[in-house]
Amino acid sequence: MRFLLKFLLLTGFGAGITSQAIGDDYLRPSVPSGIDHSRYEELLQKYVNARGMVDYGPWKASREDMKALNGYLEQFAPPPDRKISRNEEAASLINAYNALTIKSILENYPVESILLINDVWSKRRHPVGGIKVSLDDIEKGALIPLIGWKVHSVVVCAARSCPPLQMAAYTEANLDQKIEEVYSIWLSRIDLNRFSSSEKRAEISQIFKWYEKDFEAIGGAKKILVRFAPDRHKPFLSEENFEIIHTKYHWGLNDKGGRGKNFEGSLLDVILN
Repeated sequence: MRFLLKFLLLTGFGAGITSQAIGDDYLRPSVPSGIDHSRYEELLQKYVNARGMVDYGPWKASREDMKALNGYLEQFAPPPDRKISRNEEAASLINAYNALTIKSILENYPVESILLINDVWSKRRHPVGGIKVSLDDIEKGALIPLIGWKVHSVVVCAARSCPPLQMAAYTEANLDQKIEEVYSIWLSRIDLNRFSSSEKRAEISQIFKWYEKDFEAIGGAKKILVRFAPDRHKPFLSEENFEIIHTKYHWGLNDKGGRGKNFEGSLLDVILN
């Protein structure tokens, strides 16, 4: 089994291998209608900065705000009460994934990386839609079938190389616009993605490699770059005869206070140890 996992990681499955690659099935949770995301957004605006870094220490120290986060997440527990729109369901599931990830970090803080939390993606311990689900169930069982490649800019795994966590909640009304905005924000971050017109090279996130099959629905990663990269790079990207390099993924915690900054671990280290 270790050899199989090592092979899967080294051949590009990356963060997405935890269940599907070894043959497990994902649950497909749904959510109740009418979830109020306003308190969650207040917490994001209080503890998340413009670069997507989170002030985990003060958040964990606040009994009131820990209670507020738990109260927000309790809304997801009941079974669906009626049919809801695709955008409402997707927005709520994105918020659930990100809020549950934050909760997992807070419960284990101080921790240098989400990789150090046992079974953080695969354990079915989160009450959503009347059942217990994992983070993988939410992302791969529900969100990818709902919105496909669009999900990969908006679910945030609390690592420094993740797309930046936003300071606002996703809603039925803003979902499509926010997804496009976040792709543009993510690709404009030179610490996360870099472009060189003179060398005709794009150095981009491993996410585009790990989820290559999802991006095929829009024509591949190159189409994403042409659509969402900064305007000054679009002329050479539009030619599509450029080299793509996938950058090393920094799994250190996205902690505003600096924790995780020097973390050197990888998925392979964690699985094989």
